[in-house]
Amino acid sequence: MSTTLADLTTLRVGGPAARLVEATDEAELVDAVRSADAAGEPLLVVGGGSNLLVSDEGFPGTVVHVATRGTALVDCGCGYPTLALAAGEPWEGVVDRAVEESLAGIECLAGIPGSTGATPVQNVGAYGQEVGDTVERVRVWDRLESRVRTLPAGDCGFGYRTSRFKRERLADGSLRYLVLTVELALRPAEQSNPVRYAELARALGVDEGQRAPLAQVRDTVLELRRRKGMVLDAADPDTRSAGSFFTNPVLDAPAAAALPEQAPRWPAADGRVKVPAAWLISAAGFAPGHGRGDARISTKHVLALTNRGSATAAELVALAREVRDGVAERFGVVLEPEPALVGLGLDAAPVG
Repeated sequence: MSTTLADLTTLRVGGPAARLVEATDEAELVDAVRSADAAGEPLLVVGGGSNLLVSDEGFPGTVVHVATRGTALVDCGCGYPTLALAAGEPWEGVVDRAVEESLAGIECLAGIPGSTGATPVQNVGAYGQEVGDTVERVRVWDRLESRVRTLPAGDCGFGYRTSRFKRERLADGSLRYLVLTVELALRPAEQSNPVRYAELARALGVDEGQRAPLAQVRDTVLELRRRKGMVLDAADPDTRSAGSFFTNPVLDAPAAAALPEQAPRWPAADGRVKVPAAWLISAAGFAPGHGRGDARISTKHVLALTNRGSATAAELVALAREVRDGVAERFGVVLEPEPALVGLGLDAAPVG
């Protein structure tokens, strides 16, 4: 069976897959991955496809689409219930359930497309929250050791937009771990966790560090994201993207000091400084809507690259390279892509 990867990604680009397996339960999921590994086939695991840019040539192996479902409140033996989630659960529904059941901790992560299994891999975050803040443990299929393992949060290696699941790879460069279930430790409460993001605090009418009703925080985040084209909407071409295409660079103190005085800065770990990639892109001269043909920067937020119709992966990579190189030339800062590039690279012609 073959399919086009464009059908499985929010960017709506990507060529054919040699073979597609739709895994609707955990046994099917593990079996599909184990079989591909045993046969020595290239393997690509796809959840919601919201963090992928796949080459126009497609993928020359097995694509496993994670479509597992299941949510439950469980007793993990740690004195409070955790929310256990199958990897294929759509993340937006998870946030909604938490808000409806008065469970605080992920309300600021509303509107993020994709599946639950992808959230710990990227340590998804927004508006002052990261999923790693609430993870209790993650069950995975370890492709190297051919067994199921359960990793507590302390063994997940969470960092800014990264984790052990993203860093540890097999010899062919593919991810070592396949996420099966995620358990979140959420706080029973009607009020949110302290609001730690200035833009959100202003929109809520509270001071940073204060709390607000869970539903109000969730709805306010959704509105902020919609204004930036970051909530999927079939009628809005600005949302045909992979979200933020570049991560915010984390610089050492001398590199941050070399930036213009007006550049926004946030303190990061180890004395380093985080700088917003969106500011660097704008200050380097890239305006909303910049690009060629249907591959363009979003008209609402310069951090998103969009497919406004029939853009190709090659055209989107060319645009990403132009933006990255422009920022590097202007500020000496090299932006790193946030989506996984499959069969593509910003420094080389398409491969695979």
